Amino acid sequence: MALEKELATYRAKLPEFKQHEGKYVLIHGDQIADFFSTYEDAIKAGYQQFGLEQFLVKKIAVSEPIFCFTRPILPARRSM
Repeated sequence: MALEKELATYRAKLPEFKQHEGKYVLIHGDQIADFFSTYEDAIKAGYQQFGLEQFLVKKIAVSEPIFCFTRPILPARRSM
């Protein structure tokens, strides 16, 4: 799975990130590269440091929001 190691690093280090909540973390493998105020700054730094190698930029949220997407269920149309 893509970014599996980076996501595992994020989950393992999340309790340490409380002081940085709302910022973006740049992770490469199991290395925490840095924290950034904006997504754009984090992405730019990621490409500068790691080039085309895999890296993760994720907004730090101690409590992950849950999004619920629904779609309206309409009765099937009957043909005449």
